[in-house]
Amino acid sequence: MITKETIDKVYDAVRVEEVIGDYVQLKRAGSNFKGLSPFSDERTPSFMVSPVKQIWKDFSTGKGGNAIAFLMEHEHFSYPEAIRYLAKKYNIEIEETQRTDEEKEALNERESMFLVTEFASQYFQKQLWESEEGKAIAWTYFKERGFTNDTIKKFGLGYSPNVWDALTKEAQAQGYQLEFLEKTGLTIVGEDKTFDRFKGRVMFPIQSMSGRVLGFGGRILTNDKKAAKYLNSPESDLYHKSKVLYGISHAKQAIAKNDNCYLVEGYTDVIQMHQTGIENVVASSGTALTPDQIRLVSRLTKNITVLFDGDAAGLRASLRGIDLILEEGMNVKVCTFPDGDDPDSFAKKTPLQDLVAYLDTNAKDFIQFKASLLMNEAKNDPIKKADLIRDMVVSISKIPDRIKREVYIQECSRIMDISEDVLFNTLAQLLKKDLEELGKKQKEEQKAFEVHRNETPNQPVEGVNIQLLLERKIIEMLLLYGDSEDDFEDVLIKADENGEMVEVKEMNRYKVFHRIYLSLQEDEIELAHTGFKQIYDDVIQYFYSNENFELDQYIAQLPPELSQEVTGILMNEEREVLHNWEAKNILVKGKDQSIGQYVTETILTLRWYWVNQIIDELKKEISPEADSDNTSTLEMIVDYLGLTNVFSKKLGRVISRHRLN
Repeated sequence: MITKETIDKVYDAVRVEEVIGDYVQLKRAGSNFKGLSPFSDERTPSFMVSPVKQIWKDFSTGKGGNAIAFLMEHEHFSYPEAIRYLAKKYNIEIEETQRTDEEKEALNERESMFLVTEFASQYFQKQLWESEEGKAIAWTYFKERGFTNDTIKKFGLGYSPNVWDALTKEAQAQGYQLEFLEKTGLTIVGEDKTFDRFKGRVMFPIQSMSGRVLGFGGRILTNDKKAAKYLNSPESDLYHKSKVLYGISHAKQAIAKNDNCYLVEGYTDVIQMHQTGIENVVASSGTALTPDQIRLVSRLTKNITVLFDGDAAGLRASLRGIDLILEEGMNVKVCTFPDGDDPDSFAKKTPLQDLVAYLDTNAKDFIQFKASLLMNEAKNDPIKKADLIRDMVVSISKIPDRIKREVYIQECSRIMDISEDVLFNTLAQLLKKDLEELGKKQKEEQKAFEVHRNETPNQPVEGVNIQLLLERKIIEMLLLYGDSEDDFEDVLIKADENGEMVEVKEMNRYKVFHRIYLSLQEDEIELAHTGFKQIYDDVIQYFYSNENFELDQYIAQLPPELSQEVTGILMNEEREVLHNWEAKNILVKGKDQSIGQYVTETILTLRWYWVNQIIDELKKEISPEADSDNTSTLEMIVDYLGLTNVFSKKLGRVISRHRLN
């Protein structure tokens, strides 16, 4: 187990904006950062990161928490794995106690599979560098490709021995279970024998955005026509080829920094480009590009440049991928290399400065690319030219942004020498079916919304919202200021010089959480919102049980449902500015207010609201019958109205009850 000292060091070092910035392109929004949700398919940012509070909130899914919670949600890390990842990121040495047998057994299946893939990756690298076979075959091959030792190590390249069960035997000898070797696809278990899937291949580990090994790609070096040249891990709980981009863990920071992603086809294309100095490059690993892969890039940038070799057939087949990129709302350019070259070979022989210049000069807008690619075939054939134009408009129709569509129509009109009206009419025809389907979907969503709205009881919503907002403020104050100290006014009853009992005001210093707790205890009224009450009880207990309060550590120990609720409260004001607070009699802490004033006035406002609720309930008890005696009830109402006047004076303003009705 990781020691508490190590965990404390990680918490002290970690910056939530730095951790999330490795996965999501964040842009400054005041004192916070915002970006696209990495948990949903959205085009308008609803993901907020607060460097001050060291938390994040995804308003599209409701998820939230600190940096560790993000890694646990996004990368499916366990808590110890998240700590290890952050310790590595911030160069913190991990100290740990020996894991017990029970703890080893408690590792779930997914974590066990990750342990197996990590072991396999280390094993393949060891075979490459230390075995005679690995040096003679794999190392020589990589050197022939032009890869340096540093590059080979950086990408974790390796070698699987040309022995039927070398990896399987070694893994089992080290205590790894055959069950997980099979589930990760490393071992094939047959009826008669068990053998290694990647026997006799050079190995390319395929990693997640955070660098976890999900699976492998293996290339055979012999001329065995019965064996596939490249072989990938099969689909598993870890590896989904349609959701993975090779090289993304090494490229993510460069993609965000350069606001552009180069997309290539193969492993060696990525490695060679990276070695030359172009680091913002990933590969679809020979599979057809998928929406999930595009969305992976969209978290880091809205710009993709697709790099193709000069093979015309391959180019034409890849046009479908361009349409997919456009459909996801991304900006796409295309760059081709001279005949006989691909990104690997061209980068190998081209200095970085020349390579950058070539990419900048030859990257074409997709409209220009399609026109240049297909125009020669259609030059003297009106039918083919018409088909080409229609094909270009089909691509334009995939773009969700209407303004961009119009700009591209104008560009297409200029390039193809055809009127904009004709193109707009063609576009309208192509969109018609999509619009009809969208209309059906919207009607279904509207119907669902109406059902949800009708299920909401007709109650004095504004009044209910006021109480919930005030209770939310109480929780927010506890979380942000609970461990702070400030001066609070106490009203005591004491005897004066003449022996008469009078009110005396004294300023005393309290911890904020202690003052809030005492104030609410006086009224013997619990918070109405179930979630807020649960958080309130939990955080008060935490304050009284712990000497120091660190917000990120408190959030980390919460169960997921409470963690999301807490981050939702803390980030609520980052999501929207609540207008007209004064009209609702809700106090917002001003820059000139102390924490003590803020706490006192919020609690007074909540008390005032509660008293008004009691008055409303008493009014219902008044009988309209002429012979009814309502004296007692009316006296109680007068007393409570007197309390509201006291609250008004203490708050320094007149509070109108009718605003709640």
